[in-house]
Amino acid sequence: MTDCIFCKIVEGAIPSEKLSETPEIVAILDLHPISPGHALVIPKAHHELMTDLPGGLLTEAIREAQRVARAVVKATGAEGFNLLNNNHRCSGQSIAHAHFHIIPRKTGDGIRYNWNPTQYAEGEMSRMAGSVRAAL
Repeated sequence: MTDCIFCKIVEGAIPSEKLSETPEIVAILDLHPISPGHALVIPKAHHELMTDLPGGLLTEAIREAQRVARAVVKATGAEGFNLLNNNHRCSGQSIAHAHFHIIPRKTGDGIRYNWNPTQYAEGEMSRMAGSVRAAL
Protein backbone atom coordinates (compact mmCIF):
# COMPACT_ATOMS: atom_id res chain seq x y z
CA MET A 1 0.00 0.00 0.00
CA THR A 2 1.40 3.34 -0.99
CA ASP A 3 0.15 5.27 2.06
CA CYS A 4 0.99 2.66 4.75
CA ILE A 5 3.81 3.82 7.02
CA PHE A 6 4.88 0.23 7.77
CA CYS A 7 5.00 -0.64 4.06
CA LYS A 8 7.20 2.44 3.57
CA ILE A 9 9.48 1.31 6.41
CA VAL A 10 9.71 -2.17 4.85
CA GLU A 11 10.60 -0.58 1.48
CA GLY A 12 13.25 1.60 3.12
CA ALA A 13 11.45 4.82 2.15
CA ILE A 14 11.14 5.79 5.82
CA PRO A 15 14.10 5.25 8.17
CA SER A 16 13.73 3.05 11.21
CA GLU A 17 15.89 1.53 13.90
CA LYS A 18 15.82 -2.04 12.61
CA LEU A 19 16.37 -4.82 15.13
CA SER A 20 16.04 -7.88 12.91
CA GLU A 21 14.90 -8.92 9.48
CA THR A 22 13.88 -12.19 7.87
CA PRO A 23 12.58 -12.67 4.33
CA GLU A 24 9.02 -12.16 5.63
CA ILE A 25 9.33 -10.09 8.85
CA VAL A 26 11.03 -6.93 10.08
CA ALA A 27 11.39 -5.88 13.73
CA ILE A 28 12.03 -2.26 14.67
CA LEU A 29 12.04 -0.07 17.74
CA ASP A 30 8.77 1.79 18.23
CA LEU A 31 9.18 5.52 17.56
CA HIS A 32 6.87 6.31 20.50
CA PRO A 33 7.74 3.65 23.11
CA ILE A 34 5.66 2.73 26.13
CA SER A 35 8.98 1.77 27.76
CA PRO A 36 12.58 1.77 26.48
CA GLY A 37 13.11 -1.18 24.13
CA HIS A 38 9.46 -1.25 22.97
CA ALA A 39 9.69 -3.13 19.67
CA LEU A 40 7.36 -3.81 16.77
CA VAL A 41 7.35 -7.06 14.79
CA ILE A 42 5.88 -6.38 11.35
CA PRO A 43 5.10 -8.78 8.51
CA LYS A 44 6.52 -7.31 5.31
CA ALA A 45 3.42 -8.20 3.29
CA HIS A 46 0.55 -5.78 3.88
CA HIS A 47 -2.34 -7.33 5.79
CA GLU A 48 -4.52 -5.10 7.93
CA LEU A 49 -5.45 -7.48 10.75
CA MET A 50 -3.86 -10.45 12.47
CA THR A 51 -6.82 -12.51 11.29
CA ASP A 52 -5.91 -11.60 7.67
CA LEU A 53 -2.41 -13.11 7.92
CA PRO A 54 -1.90 -16.43 6.13
CA GLY A 55 -1.12 -19.18 8.65
CA GLY A 56 2.53 -19.56 7.68
CA LEU A 57 3.14 -15.82 7.91
CA LEU A 58 1.45 -15.63 11.31
CA THR A 59 3.63 -18.50 12.52
CA GLU A 60 6.76 -16.73 11.26
CA ALA A 61 5.71 -13.46 12.90
CA ILE A 62 5.18 -15.17 16.26
CA ARG A 63 8.51 -16.99 16.00
CA GLU A 64 10.29 -13.71 15.33
CA ALA A 65 8.33 -11.99 18.12
CA GLN A 66 9.57 -14.70 20.51
CA ARG A 67 13.17 -14.22 19.37
CA VAL A 68 12.99 -10.42 19.57
CA ALA A 69 11.23 -10.55 22.97
CA ARG A 70 14.06 -12.62 24.43
CA ALA A 71 16.58 -10.10 23.13
CA VAL A 72 14.59 -7.08 24.34
CA VAL A 73 14.25 -8.56 27.84
CA LYS A 74 17.97 -9.30 27.96
CA ALA A 75 19.02 -5.90 26.57
CA THR A 76 16.73 -3.88 28.85
CA GLY A 77 17.04 -5.95 32.02
CA ALA A 78 13.25 -6.34 32.00
CA GLU A 79 11.58 -8.98 34.13
CA GLY A 80 8.94 -9.69 31.53
CA PHE A 81 7.08 -8.17 28.62
CA ASN A 82 3.67 -7.62 27.09
CA LEU A 83 3.00 -9.05 23.64
CA LEU A 84 0.20 -6.95 22.21
CA ASN A 85 -1.69 -7.04 18.92
CA ASN A 86 -4.53 -4.61 18.24
CA ASN A 87 -7.03 -5.44 15.50
CA HIS A 88 -9.07 -2.59 14.03
CA ARG A 89 -9.20 1.05 14.96
CA CYS A 90 -11.84 0.33 17.64
CA SER A 91 -9.26 -1.76 19.55
CA GLY A 92 -6.51 0.85 19.38
CA GLN A 93 -4.85 -0.14 16.10
CA SER A 94 -3.43 3.16 14.84
CA ILE A 95 -1.68 1.77 11.73
CA ALA A 96 -3.77 -0.51 9.52
CA HIS A 97 -0.98 -3.05 8.99
CA ALA A 98 -0.83 -6.14 11.22
CA HIS A 99 1.97 -5.91 13.78
CA PHE A 100 2.91 -7.07 17.26
CA HIS A 101 4.17 -4.89 20.11
CA ILE A 102 6.81 -6.18 22.52
CA ILE A 103 6.76 -3.94 25.58
CA PRO A 104 9.45 -4.67 28.18
CA ARG A 105 8.17 -4.61 31.76
CA LYS A 106 9.60 -4.30 35.26
CA THR A 107 7.85 -4.56 38.60
CA GLY A 108 6.57 -1.13 39.61
CA ASP A 109 7.11 0.45 36.17
CA GLY A 110 3.78 2.27 36.42
CA ILE A 111 2.47 1.05 33.05
CA ARG A 112 -1.23 0.33 33.28
CA TYR A 113 -3.90 -0.71 30.83
CA ASN A 114 -7.37 0.73 31.18
CA TRP A 115 -9.28 -2.56 31.30
CA ASN A 116 -12.60 -2.64 33.09
CA PRO A 117 -13.57 -6.31 33.55
CA THR A 118 -17.24 -7.14 33.95
CA GLN A 119 -19.21 -10.30 34.68
CA TYR A 120 -21.59 -12.31 32.53
CA ALA A 121 -25.23 -12.26 33.50
CA GLU A 122 -26.90 -15.56 34.41
CA GLY A 123 -26.73 -17.89 31.38
CA GLU A 124 -24.94 -15.33 29.21
CA MET A 125 -21.56 -17.09 29.39
CA SER A 126 -23.01 -20.37 28.09
CA ARG A 127 -24.85 -18.57 25.28
CA MET A 128 -21.67 -16.70 24.29
CA ALA A 129 -19.62 -19.91 24.33
CA GLY A 130 -22.21 -21.58 22.12
CA SER A 131 -22.11 -18.68 19.67
CA VAL A 132 -18.33 -18.76 19.46
CA ARG A 133 -18.24 -22.56 19.04
CA ALA A 134 -20.83 -22.29 16.24
CA ALA A 135 -18.68 -19.63 14.51
CA LEU A 136 -15.63 -21.92 14.66
